[in-house]
Amino acid sequence: MGEMPVALTIAGSDSSAGAGIQADLKTFSAFDIYGVSAITAITAQNTVGVSTVFPLPVDLVRAQIEAVSNDIPLSAYKTGMLATTEIVNMVADLLRRLRATNLVVDPVMRAGGGDGRTLLAQDAVETMMRELFPLAAVVTPNVAEASTLSGIEVSSLKDARAAAQKILDLGPKTVIIKGGHLAGPNAVDLFFDGQSFTELSSARNVTEPVHGTGCTFASAIAARLAVGDDVQAAVQKAKEYIAGAIEHSMKVGSRARLLDHFWMRGYTQA
Repeated sequence: MGEMPVALTIAGSDSSAGAGIQADLKTFSAFDIYGVSAITAITAQNTVGVSTVFPLPVDLVRAQIEAVSNDIPLSAYKTGMLATTEIVNMVADLLRRLRATNLVVDPVMRAGGGDGRTLLAQDAVETMMRELFPLAAVVTPNVAEASTLSGIEVSSLKDARAAAQKILDLGPKTVIIKGGHLAGPNAVDLFFDGQSFTELSSARNVTEPVHGTGCTFASAIAARLAVGDDVQAAVQKAKEYIAGAIEHSMKVGSRARLLDHFWMRGYTQA
């Protein structure tokens, strides 16, 4: 048996374990990838929303990344919540020095759900676009994030196409705009590689809010890149995985449903 690929997630901790580092590690495990992590911030949150955000000191985040990368060969990287400009700058600098390939950037800016808590400082958005995007194999904004990144209000697939072009111009190899918040009977994600657009559609079988979909989708892409898929194949498999995780999602708390990360293995609890 060959060595198991290893993926690194650089993201925030979610105490509900539905998103963030916890969701990333579960997703890696679901794809038989070994996951290692660097925590950028600690959040207190549940299925209702985020109550507290505490960014960690940049030197501590750097130490975590260096500890794993100095010892363990890494096949893919995923960034989620980066919290501050200092952390964004440091992460970009380290990933350049590591010559990181197979980087998936999930440009997390605000918490999902009703509270919409800010998870990335305003000045850090420009830094992320300038420093981190050019290193990425794929950037995975949702509709709100794509609107901020592109300056185009995205309310349709036509808008998403224009936004995808603007985001690709910032330097990533590809972009996928997650269309879960667009109106319509299906959830349609738009993938753009600079040459052509691909629409990835799945039925909306669950109408209630589901927590952690963005983190999980990005981590699934990273997991597939780690085993050698090209970006379009990785995105397609990640789309199938997240659709199933949503369909098998569980009502654990009082508001948002939580994904079943292990639905593919038949451990479903729905």
